[in-house]
Amino acid sequence: FYCFSSGSRTRTYDLRVMSPTSYLLLYPALWVQIYKLILQQPTYFLGTMYICAKYMKKHKSGFVTIVGNPNVGKSTLMNAWVGERLSIITSKAQTTRHRILGIINGDDYQMVLSDTPGVIKPSYEMQSSMMDFVKIALDDADILIYMVEIGEKEMKDTAFFEKIKGSKIPLLLLINKIDTADQDILMTTIAFWKEMLPMAEVFPISAITGFSVKEVLDYIIEKLPEGPAYYPKDQLTDKPERFFVNEAIREQILQYYSKEIPYSVEVDTEDFFEEEKIIKIRSVIMVERDTQKGIIIGHKGTALKRVGVGARKTLQAFFGKKVHLELYVKVNKDWRNNIAQLKRFGYKH
Repeated sequence: FYCFSSGSRTRTYDLRVMSPTSYLLLYPALWVQIYKLILQQPTYFLGTMYICAKYMKKHKSGFVTIVGNPNVGKSTLMNAWVGERLSIITSKAQTTRHRILGIINGDDYQMVLSDTPGVIKPSYEMQSSMMDFVKIALDDADILIYMVEIGEKEMKDTAFFEKIKGSKIPLLLLINKIDTADQDILMTTIAFWKEMLPMAEVFPISAITGFSVKEVLDYIIEKLPEGPAYYPKDQLTDKPERFFVNEAIREQILQYYSKEIPYSVEVDTEDFFEEEKIIKIRSVIMVERDTQKGIIIGHKGTALKRVGVGARKTLQAFFGKKVHLELYVKVNKDWRNNIAQLKRFGYKH
């Protein structure tokens, strides 16, 4: 719209709906009014131009996907960039099962970061769904991060690695955990990956100590394409509260149980009631066999109580208020290969 006054009348023209002939007739009149404004109120005109330039600054946005083998530090890096503990972190492989978005915002940019499950060759249906999350995130990406750890020289799925090599989008190769190795191993690893992925920008980092983490983030922001914000600027993730409850409980199970138990477990939060000073939660831990149920509960319920105490502490820190958590254990036979159950738990759509 363009508005100007002539005498006591104010006229408004909508340039989007005017005919070409009308636009040509109006064009000289617009410049006459602008010229008068410059002569009569130069300070006002320059101030207006400054404000327009400030708010017309180009906005960048894009989807950035992190992929790599299990347990290389993808979740640690995303949490460091987002500034919140969105992804659970343990020393066990396959800790991350879903694609988790972390949204990083600035005045003139928005970066939508995808933390993905570690790349594996699937052994059962749930793992196939996990790899589907990785493939979708790869297809969505404007910028791709391939993360390895120091000394690593292969990907568990060679076909997936060939897809990365053939990618046409900007590619970063992050060599993580450099704080655990000496300079000779680092230089050998850098040389190997530069040969394997000559098109990639290589960055040695330590996600856990923060070495080069900010520098890599600044580099990615610079590479983002122009575009609008895809999410509200105050939003940090696409996941609901119940998802983080489930993950906090599963994190405790990963820490305290071994062998097949952590990988046979799913958590379903049935009730989530938030009041002014407390959140009341009721969650069910699903296992595949009766023997696993007994192991989860432990002698006189001591093992289950330990899981509840740890998860409650995590959730109170995350939500910033008191949490009352009730845990139950149920047997859900062979849920990892049951399509209906996988849909229920968000692994399939």
